[in-house]
Amino acid sequence: MPVTLEGKLVVAISSRAVFDFEEENRVFERDDDHTYMALQRDRLDTPAAPGVAFALVKKLLAFDRPDDPDERRRIEVVVLSRNDPVSGLRVFNSAKRAGLRLERGVFTRGREPWRYLAPLNAHLFLSANEQDVQAAIEAGFPAARVYPESVQASESHPEELRIAFDGDAVLFSDESERVFQRQGLVAFQSHESELAGAPMNPGPFKPLLEVLHRLQQDALHSPMRIRTALVTARSAPAHERAIRTLMDWGVEVDEAMFLGGLPKGPFLAEFEPDFFFDDQPGHCDSAASVGPTGRVHHRDGVG
Repeated sequence: MPVTLEGKLVVAISSRAVFDFEEENRVFERDDDHTYMALQRDRLDTPAAPGVAFALVKKLLAFDRPDDPDERRRIEVVVLSRNDPVSGLRVFNSAKRAGLRLERGVFTRGREPWRYLAPLNAHLFLSANEQDVQAAIEAGFPAARVYPESVQASESHPEELRIAFDGDAVLFSDESERVFQRQGLVAFQSHESELAGAPMNPGPFKPLLEVLHRLQQDALHSPMRIRTALVTARSAPAHERAIRTLMDWGVEVDEAMFLGGLPKGPFLAEFEPDFFFDDQPGHCDSAASVGPTGRVHHRDGVG
């Protein structure tokens, strides 16, 4: 029987997202790739410290048992990186020392890695490279630029994967947000009240939420749980359309926070996500001060 990733939640992730390679990256930016490769070669047996998405990867992989055969696994995490193969060896060495089941990887030595998302059928791409993330979103894949400086995820919920999403331009399309940007809050509230019963078009992260919802249903007898949250700047009366859209999609979130423009950081500090996705730089800055954060770029680069 041929090996396939069909039916699995596939997360493609860059080296800098799963491990802390910020010092090495500064060497690359200051010098060149040859100096960078030499440094990584010297550190092959030195495990890299956890990166911003380390907790996310660890918990995702925990949904499968270590002894499960490949065809029974529900989660696949693939390293998809601009790193060279030598640096890739350090990534796999670091994963082994950390107890992460990372078995597949694509290393392109500076070339665009996002093209391999299609054969992977990836549901999510996380990278610290803004251009790669933008290209992935334009190609139709859920993607986010991680904030490497984000505070590490809390260790308070070892058996619960917690993911939080912004609404407009993340779970939902950005059409309503454009009304707000062009015409202001009053016009936005009026627009959303008039269309309260009309579901919004999907945003780039709707497919990921759907996959997580299915995994949540399938994991009833698993030691791992999933908890999701919608954390949005919307407030009443614009909240109704967001809730009705999720109902129309047949998916659920465990918590919903309609903050009316309040900073999201303090609320996320209480929710303690393993990752939070937002499209606005200000909200991402606030979120990164309390936990792992990734910015979702619009298809046209706005916002």
